[in-house]
Amino acid sequence: MIRVVLPPHLKNLAHVSGEVRLDVTNPGNQAHPITRRQVLDALEARYPMLLGTIRDRHSGQRRPYVRFYGCEEDLSNSSPDTPLPDQIIDGREPFIILGAMAGG
Repeated sequence: MIRVVLPPHLKNLAHVSGEVRLDVTNPGNQAHPITRRQVLDALEARYPMLLGTIRDRHSGQRRPYVRFYGCEEDLSNSSPDTPLPDQIIDGREPFIILGAMAGG
C-alpha cells in the first residue's frame, strides 16, 4: 500500500482528507519496483478529477511548481520510471506531492 500526501488544494479537489492510500501493483513484472509513473497513474485512475493537475495529460510531464518528495529526498527531477525507494513502496514512508511557491 502506497501512502500519498497531497497538497491542500488537491485534497479539496479530490474530496479527501489526510493521506491517500493506493494499492499499486506492477502488472508487467513484480521483480521491478513501483515507479512514480505507476503511482500517479493509480492516483489519477482513482481520482479522475486530478487529471492534468499534477502532470500534463498529453506529455506526462510534471506541472511547473509541482514537486515530489519521499524519504527526505527531492524526487521531482528523476525519471518517472525510476523505482521509488523501498520505504515508500512498503508504506513506511509517504510519497509527498507538494505545490511549490514562487514569488518575490
